[in-house]
Amino acid sequence: MPTGEPTQAALPVIEIAGLRKSFGTNEVLKGIDLRVARGEVIAIIGKSGSGKSTLLRCINGLEPFQSGKVSVDGRALDHASAAAMRDLRQRVGMIFQGFNLFPHLSVGRNIMLAPGLVRKKDAASATADAVRLLERVGLSEKFDAFPDQLSGGQQQRVAIARALAMEPTVLLCDEITSALDPELVGEVLRVVEGLANEGMTLLMVTHEMSFARRVSDRVIFMHQGLVHEIGSPAEIFGQPKTPELQQFLSSIAD
Repeated sequence: MPTGEPTQAALPVIEIAGLRKSFGTNEVLKGIDLRVARGEVIAIIGKSGSGKSTLLRCINGLEPFQSGKVSVDGRALDHASAAAMRDLRQRVGMIFQGFNLFPHLSVGRNIMLAPGLVRKKDAASATADAVRLLERVGLSEKFDAFPDQLSGGQQQRVAIARALAMEPTVLLCDEITSALDPELVGEVLRVVEGLANEGMTLLMVTHEMSFARRVSDRVIFMHQGLVHEIGSPAEIFGQPKTPELQQFLSSIAD
């Protein structure tokens, strides 16, 4: 029988209201409001310094903020509560520009570490999960390899597998191809596109505009700490409304 209440799937998985973040006197985020639906893929574009990476770092709790609210899966981000922050970090995975793999651990051990420490997974199930995830990112033969034996693209794919090992509700990707040689970008983007097709909720800061156009449900253009325009890829890339977005798109087309 209908209850009049929205279903769990209809509730936003990320809800941000009035988010403001400053570094000293420099206000980087100037009041961000955003709701992200479960399974939605959002690309975040804009010039360097517009607040894109800071927004992601606020969502996963790496950066405290001065005012506003962030909630994930209906749970408010609360820096004063260690338990709330642990819970948040299990729900929100993040992949960075740098791969941040532990050089002294094998690929398999890199993936198994957090599930064992945080989720208390036994070694057998953690190993099985790591094998499955490496197969998912096309690196099933690299379980016993060490990071310095891998290309940059392979290391980034391991970093994706490591983030997925925590079974996150949301995956944040911060310029994950910007440190890669151009010929390695495609292999990483193919993995991310596969995750999008499988229904993972994704927020991606990216300079790969053709990828953003192809994969995203919505695109956010950030400018001077604000969500300046937001819309479908066709709207953002095909019908930019403001001079700022028009200028940005023309600058990257040159």
